[in-house]
Amino acid sequence: MSAMNNAAKVALVFGGSRGIGASIARRLAADGFQVALTYVSRPDKADETVAAIKADGGAAIAIQADSANPADIRNAVDQTVTSFGLLDVAVINAGVLKMGTVDAVSIEDLDLSLNVNVRGVYLAIQAAAREMKDRGRIITIGSNTAIRTGSVGGSVYSMTKAAVAAMVKGIALDLAPRGITVNNIQPGPTRTDMTAEMIDALATIVPLKRVGDPDEIAALASYLAGETAGYMTGASLTIDGGFVL
Repeated sequence: MSAMNNAAKVALVFGGSRGIGASIARRLAADGFQVALTYVSRPDKADETVAAIKADGGAAIAIQADSANPADIRNAVDQTVTSFGLLDVAVINAGVLKMGTVDAVSIEDLDLSLNVNVRGVYLAIQAAAREMKDRGRIITIGSNTAIRTGSVGGSVYSMTKAAVAAMVKGIALDLAPRGITVNNIQPGPTRTDMTAEMIDALATIVPLKRVGDPDEIAALASYLAGETAGYMTGASLTIDGGFVL
């Protein structure tokens, strides 16, 4: 485990069963956090991540929660506090990617995207902040598409991620009196299940000529969750190999 001073601290990672979320959960566990993570449809992946954390000597639990469901969001926070006694860090990574041009996007896909990527993020922050200790950390996982859509059919996804970047600024002001920081990570093309079908093509247009690794995003989350990031709040940090430059 890391030498960081995170003894007895607790982190909740919404959408932590695979991809970027799983890497963040494992990294925070390595930093000394007890970790709760949520999943919606892949209990096998959640169990794998929990098992990997425990194999390295950490403590972790998996909680089934659909981030489109407000009751599930509240329950995930409640279960975390019940299991570990407190909450220091919340990472909101749960999201959906629905592609389609404006003439083809269905109301169902639009509603799902807004419910998970915008409302779900807001409600997760709200629920976490109510239980979080003062001087806690809230981290959202947005996208560099908030700055540059980059591809046809990405308007809905870009819109939701731009909303996250905007909400973080306002919520950071709301929670500043308690010393709780609220920051947003905006990854570019990163190799995950969500991007598997398009990732290799995207690598050719990234200035660094490669895509990101989830562990690189997790390293930034680790910094934002740590003591030395206490003076940063309301920021959106883009990590995308220069894609939006």
